Amino acid sequence: VQLQASGGGLVQAGESLKLSCTVSGSTLDSYAIGWFRQAPGKEREGVSCISKGRDNTYYVDFARGRFTISRDYAKNTVYLQMNSLKPEDTAVYYCAARDSKLNCRLLPKDIYDNWGQGTQVTVSS
Repeated sequence: VQLQASGGGLVQAGESLKLSCTVSGSTLDSYAIGWFRQAPGKEREGVSCISKGRDNTYYVDFARGRFTISRDYAKNTVYLQMNSLKPEDTAVYYCAARDSKLNCRLLPKDIYDNWGQGTQVTVSS
């Protein structure tokens, strides 16, 4: 399976971006999908996830209320709608896949075994 993240860019604080994660080589319904981010000098951290085969979603504290994860099986794509962006949201955003039936909130980032290449999000103040 291959993952392609896209949709990043340069925006001002308060604006929105919608990231896409397109899965190829397999079908989206085979995987839980997670979004992660890594800022310069910091560790990669989780942002949000959506479970395999169920509508369970999870958001870390900084994403809850501002970000929304969604899935389009027909397009084999998972989205991350990011609103009210802040300068501290600046990072490279990655999507990752794991074939697991567990609620995705139980999946640590190290268990994801398929990663996309990342897309840069820069939020200016």
